[in-house]
Amino acid sequence: MEIEIYADVVCPWCWIGKRRLEQALESYEGDVTIRFRPFQLDPTPVTEPKPLVEAMAAKFGGRERAEGMFAHVTQVAAGVGLDLRFDRAVQANTFEAHRLVRYAAERGRAAELVEALYRAHFHDGVAVGSTDALVKLAAEVGLDEAETRDYLTSNLGRREVAADLAAAHQLGVSSVPTFVLAGKYAVTGAQEPETLLAALREVEQRESAE
Repeated sequence: MEIEIYADVVCPWCWIGKRRLEQALESYEGDVTIRFRPFQLDPTPVTEPKPLVEAMAAKFGGRERAEGMFAHVTQVAAGVGLDLRFDRAVQANTFEAHRLVRYAAERGRAAELVEALYRAHFHDGVAVGSTDALVKLAAEVGLDEAETRDYLTSNLGRREVAADLAAAHQLGVSSVPTFVLAGKYAVTGAQEPETLLAALREVEQRESAE
């Protein structure tokens, strides 16, 4: 079964959802292929990255409210073994990160890179919109550093990622994570592993009955 994951690498619920899916797959008997699809929570350019706490405080009505949101998601993330450090995180436009994921997928390294991007943003305080940071992360998952830099400083993949982002909206993806199973069944949100496992098994039954 193919599982398409529509997500953004600066979305904490997407990282939680990815981890819960991995937990569900530990109990799933079928074979799966995972494909990472791009989605941008905020396509606004980020010229000078600021601390995420400041950016979210401005967006959601004050620092206290932003920190309350962070505290909640941090607690949920800890339940699946993720250590979120919002005090380190910085704002980033993720278009280039999505472009790098596409590049990595062509070389069989997408899963490793996506995990590295989440960890870099949410734990290590890395500006994942930076070309230098992206090149370093690519090297850490086994991609050639010079070739990656050449790719990121070219126009390769830009049109394709823009088309993928537009296609996500045309498909009706409006929140992430969204998991599309077998090309036609959507599960939205960072659902519990049991819910995802049940969905996988139900889709498998439906597909085998057709």
